[in-house]
Amino acid sequence: MGRTTIGVAIDIPQPWGGELTAARLAAGDPVAQHVPAHVTLLGPTEVDAAVLPAIDSHLAAVARAHRPFTVRLRGTGTFRPITQVVFVAVAAGIGECEQLHTAVLACAAIVPAAKFPYHPHVTIAQNVDPARLDAAFADLAGYEAAFAVDGFTLFEHDDGGRWRPHAEYRLTAEH
Repeated sequence: MGRTTIGVAIDIPQPWGGELTAARLAAGDPVAQHVPAHVTLLGPTEVDAAVLPAIDSHLAAVARAHRPFTVRLRGTGTFRPITQVVFVAVAAGIGECEQLHTAVLACAAIVPAAKFPYHPHVTIAQNVDPARLDAAFADLAGYEAAFAVDGFTLFEHDDGGRWRPHAEYRLTAEH
């Protein structure tokens, strides 16, 4: 069956998802053509395709154990000079994102290649010219949005780098 690359993310609903994807495109980030605006729970991770059913089962259990919550996005941030990334900051819902991230990683079939500590955010420019990073940072400095998060998505990356939804999971815990 071979290997595949997966990711797990919270989709940003419309109209904010479209706005943030458009901002990433305007910054010249080519990834925006293939990857919609999102908050990452598990970055691109290569796994044996045979373990996808076990991952699916684990993620379904994670979703059943967590309640819906609200995310508030506010302003911009950057990881420079460590990495050439500008992002819209998660101002509320950070703890819930961190809990989901930790729960996703508890799956024995997932061995992430995490280079950096987890920090929930929405990337709006990555690995582009410094002037474009600066412009993206300034253009969205006053950005604000709030939306309900009622689930997350398992994505599988195709050969062209596009994220293809593999499965969606609804947060259903009541307390």
